[in-house]
Amino acid sequence: MPNTKSAKSALKKSIVRRLRNRAQRTSLRSVLKKCREAAAGTDKEAAQAAFRLATKRIDQAAAKNLIHKNKAARLKSRLSKLVKNASQAS
Repeated sequence: MPNTKSAKSALKKSIVRRLRNRAQRTSLRSVLKKCREAAAGTDKEAAQAAFRLATKRIDQAAAKNLIHKNKAARLKSRLSKLVKNASQAS
């Protein structure tokens, strides 16, 4: 347990930040999952729309330092490849 007033404040802040980061990370993972599922489906337009949304959310997460910028680039690259191959296969 924190002893000083500033340590108590820091603990409160870290708890709030942890919960916020968890929620944002969960929503990001949900968007990525929906994008992968759309790419596995038959509808090209739905896959493209899901990819655009996922790209936007990935960029926002990287801008807020929720994920590293290189991880964001890697995720976008892999999703792009997945959507591209799925649309060519159809």
